[in-house]
Amino acid sequence: MDMDTRLLRYFVAVAEEGHLTRAARRLYISQPALTKQIKQLEQQLGVELFARSRTGMSLTEPGRVFAEHAPILLAGWDRMLRETKSGASRAAKVLRVGFIASAANEFTPEIVSAFRRDHPGWRVDMRQTGWTDPSAGLADGDVDAALVRLPFPGHENFRTTALFAEDRWLALPAAHPLATSSELEFRELWTEPFVAAPPENGWWRDFWIGLDARPADTAVIGAIARNTDEWLTAIANGFGISFTPESSARYYPRPGVVYRPVRGIGPSRVAVAWPATSEGNPLVRDFIACCVRVCAAA
Repeated sequence: MDMDTRLLRYFVAVAEEGHLTRAARRLYISQPALTKQIKQLEQQLGVELFARSRTGMSLTEPGRVFAEHAPILLAGWDRMLRETKSGASRAAKVLRVGFIASAANEFTPEIVSAFRRDHPGWRVDMRQTGWTDPSAGLADGDVDAALVRLPFPGHENFRTTALFAEDRWLALPAAHPLATSSELEFRELWTEPFVAAPPENGWWRDFWIGLDARPADTAVIGAIARNTDEWLTAIANGFGISFTPESSARYYPRPGVVYRPVRGIGPSRVAVAWPATSEGNPLVRDFIACCVRVCAAA
């Protein structure tokens, strides 16, 4: 029987969470889509893996047997894919580095230059991802390391080293009444509509609309954005406001959008992240060292 590894991942998430809603949030998919996938897996196997109830999903006896083996199979599959892709990059003398938006800000060119000085003949392939992949390619094994924003969903599955912290500012329409203020209070934003990442991004999306520091029932979503351009366009058109790193004011000037500092909410952290399978790769270790050295020097 051929088996889609995606179905195995969905099964493992539901088995570990014991609840469809929590598992869907963890997987960044809708609950109806996850329900459909679990049913498809059960049909392929010809067994019932879960007992459904109002309180959640509990494993049946066949489900418990399947749950013993699925994580091992997935771990082996992930390792094979990562090592295969990494081997191809090493053969071509390419280090694959993922990033989101402005990566490590002004430090990024310095980090890349420092690595290339230490490793002449090697190329750094910078790969940008949209907001739908906060891991910047790590989750799919498409990069050897990544410059990311902490926290991001699944960060506990990777090694991370924080490089620096950056205040969360607010991006808002230039015509907004609050745009005349030089600095804003977090609490006065609670009733404002926000431009947010897709709901599948779970608590990473929540962090960037401030739900890590206020009640959930205060969240009002005015628009959904999947990348920086959609985000800026939605704000300029007056669909909502949004938290963003302070550096966005330098990197993403846009007519109709202004940036303001905010009191009363914590910062985000920029980090370099890498999979455990890259621990033995000296090139990855050297890249991490370059990240730390360049940022510490500043």
